[in-house]
Amino acid sequence: MTDPDKLDLRSQDITEEKRAELLRYFPEARTECDKIDFERLKLALGETVDVGRERYGMNWPGKADCFKTIQAPSVGTLLPCPKESVNFDTTENLLIEGDNLEVLKLLQKSYLGKVKMIYIDPPYNTGNDFIYPDNYTESLQTYLEYTGQVDSEGKKFGTNSDADGRFHSKWLNMMYPRLYLARNLLREDGVIFISIDDHEVDNLRKLCNEVFGEENFVATIIWQKIFSPKNSARHFSEDHDYIMVYARSGEVWQPKLLSRSAEADARYDSPDNDPRGPWTSSDLTARNYYSEGQYEVTSPGGRTYKPAIGTYWRVKRQKFLELDTDKRVWWGPNGNNMPRLKRFLSEVKQGMVPQTLWQYETVGHTQEAKKELLEHVKFENTDNVLDTVKPSRLIQRMLQLATTPDGRDIVLDFFAGSGPTGHAVIKQNDEDGGNRTFILVQLPEPFSAPERELKTIADITEMRIRSVIGGMNESKPLLRPTDGSGSAILGMKAFKLAESNFNAWDAQRSKDAAALERQLGLHIEHIREGRTSQDILYEILLKSGFQLTTPVATLDLAGKPVYSVAEGTMLVCLEKDLTLDAIRAMADLKPSRVVCLDAGFAGNDQLKANAVQIFKTKGVASFKTV
Repeated sequence: MTDPDKLDLRSQDITEEKRAELLRYFPEARTECDKIDFERLKLALGETVDVGRERYGMNWPGKADCFKTIQAPSVGTLLPCPKESVNFDTTENLLIEGDNLEVLKLLQKSYLGKVKMIYIDPPYNTGNDFIYPDNYTESLQTYLEYTGQVDSEGKKFGTNSDADGRFHSKWLNMMYPRLYLARNLLREDGVIFISIDDHEVDNLRKLCNEVFGEENFVATIIWQKIFSPKNSARHFSEDHDYIMVYARSGEVWQPKLLSRSAEADARYDSPDNDPRGPWTSSDLTARNYYSEGQYEVTSPGGRTYKPAIGTYWRVKRQKFLELDTDKRVWWGPNGNNMPRLKRFLSEVKQGMVPQTLWQYETVGHTQEAKKELLEHVKFENTDNVLDTVKPSRLIQRMLQLATTPDGRDIVLDFFAGSGPTGHAVIKQNDEDGGNRTFILVQLPEPFSAPERELKTIADITEMRIRSVIGGMNESKPLLRPTDGSGSAILGMKAFKLAESNFNAWDAQRSKDAAALERQLGLHIEHIREGRTSQDILYEILLKSGFQLTTPVATLDLAGKPVYSVAEGTMLVCLEKDLTLDAIRAMADLKPSRVVCLDAGFAGNDQLKANAVQIFKTKGVASFKTV
């Protein structure tokens, strides 16, 4: 008898994926045990392998453990929370409460290479920041203990004191695996924006060079975050933050041009009534040396001009004469000024190239950000108002540069905070009729002072997005699908990180009779107590590589409820008393994949064997049980 395969309940195996990719390029490095022979690999690569002991690079205590963290799959799940959602069944926006390291692992299969833009505002490591634990060996367990889902005897989340001997190392150990996993989610034409200040800007640059590649560095933006100086500052008033920009591929990604402002167009005039329209002038000299660059020219008024010592004409003599004949050289109102090049408004680019200095007048400041937050979230205790919240206008500028209105672009923020990224996506969609969607991830970090309605920062995120949605005019379709089939409804689909719905066999448990009996009991009834069919369905979707917003319909097949995923691409039956008629009815729909509960066969090996053959006969590529 041939049994169906078991559905893998772990997140993406990063190590296996890298190994398989390496062997595709270097099959000669494969060993008899299907592993990698490093010596053969070095022979294949020849002189390109650096075998020296001293290399340029970044290292810190705990870096090796970061790779263990990345390679350890998550066995958690994301539980759907319809009651905490808005338009759960139709929206494509996600709000996930949980440790972002575990969530990023869980998103690997479903969102690999699907995210267009990432924006994060991580802890700046000022000495008082909330930081993630330095030991990641039990990340999900640590999170469950932290949130009170299991008994607490393990490591806790806390602050990273600047008195700690591993102050910078702790921050790097927190950031490295998250950035590594985030890079996997970016599209080839995707980009990440990271807010930071002076405390870790140099370390972040080196870290991103290693994760994303130095060749994919785009820019470091300076954001003027306050509108008045702080006279109480000890040395200097810190008026700016940095925003570091890295592309997934620097050769592919290009920023969109910004819309031209009335102020920018006002720089163009037509003092000579040129029929080609308004123009402005630019210097015709530069410091780039070339042998013919110091020639003499004569103005219409008879004066002669040469570039100053150390500068040269931008164009050769013949080109200069052509420009002058075409009346593209401006000699001043009297024809005797130093020549300048005329640049016509009609010939410049349709938009403006973005600059690296972002002023608060254009993208907002911290006071605006706080005011914006307080419009949507009511705090009883002002001590709980976030100090480092970002204005939605700041993130809208990023959306304008990195996304398109009709591209159905996914925007990810896994340090969501109070939710300005979700707010910005909703506002930008409203302004340009876009169909961008967001994924927000936030740890339920508790407040220092009590609140009645709000318990954690994740509650702020939810309340803010809910308020923004409620304040929008729903007569305007904000998420327009590109196929013209109608409008998706604005909302947010809430999930919470939790243990898997399925009790796994734990080989590390004590081997005494009582412990083994408990383990065997879990193996027989392996679904965790209190979990619903919807909980199980979304874990199957996630672990099968489907996005959390994939359309799901419920069918009645031979009297059994069956979930039809992605218009019948996959069928999921969670019934515990499967019948041959139900199996045949599923097979007749000819899905690509079928997943059933192993308990659904109730120990009937004959029924299971028949199911394997029936699905195979009907061309079902994958039949798995869980």
